[in-house]
Amino acid sequence: MKNIYDILRRPIITEKSSYQSAVLNQYAFEVDPSATKAQIKEATETLFDVTVVKVNVMNHPAKRNRRMKNRRLLIRKAGYKKAIVTLSPGDSIDVFEGVQ
Repeated sequence: MKNIYDILRRPIITEKSSYQSAVLNQYAFEVDPSATKAQIKEATETLFDVTVVKVNVMNHPAKRNRRMKNRRLLIRKAGYKKAIVTLSPGDSIDVFEGVQ
């Protein structure tokens, strides 16, 4: 069993996630690759004192790209697991407030 502080790694703050938090009451987090939906729900409810309605999980694969100066140089971006957490109406997470 993982510690709840190890499950949620960091919030993902982009234009799309800012829109989701303002309009749809959804928040995006990068999570541990072995975390389940139930563990993500429990960690979010415990850490932020909110009620979670739904959790969606996506696995983003690692990607390769080339540098322009040297065509043989390949750079690899690591893959990660992303969770979108939907909260009940009236709840919010302060990490995302004021970011728009």
